[in-house]
Amino acid sequence: MFTKIMIPVDLGHTEQMDKALSVAADLASKYGAELHIVGVTQSSPTQIARTPDLFAQKLAAFAAERSSATGMTFASHCEISHDPSIDLDDVLMRAIGKLGADLVVMASHVPGFAEHLFASNAGYLASHSKTSVFIVR
Repeated sequence: MFTKIMIPVDLGHTEQMDKALSVAADLASKYGAELHIVGVTQSSPTQIARTPDLFAQKLAAFAAERSSATGMTFASHCEISHDPSIDLDDVLMRAIGKLGADLVVMASHVPGFAEHLFASNAGYLASHSKTSVFIVR
C-alpha cells in the first residue's frame, strides 16, 4: 500500500515527535515501506545549528537514534529554506515530490485560536497535497 513514508521533524521539539515516528515505523514495518525523516533549516545560523551542514549532521544523528530505538531504518533529508516561518509548507510539498513519498506522517499540536486564522503546517499538507497525510496528535 505505501512504499515511501515521509516524516517532517522539528529538531527543536524532538520530544513531541515520538508518537508520529512510532506510527510511521509501525506502518513501514507492516507495508515494507522506506522511512524518510525530513528536517528544514535555513542558511543563516539558528538555535539548532550554526550551518546547514551542522543541521544535516544533527538530523542524521537523530535519524540514527530513532533507527536504533525502533529497529527500523530512518533516512534523513535536510531541506534548506530562505525563511521556514514563511515557506515551510512549500518546502515540505517539494520534499514530498523529491522523495516520491506516498504517505506523510506528521506530528501536530492541539489547535488553538491561531489555527482559526491560519492553517497549521499539517493541515496545509493534508488539504493541498495529492499524497495521503496522517496527522498524529
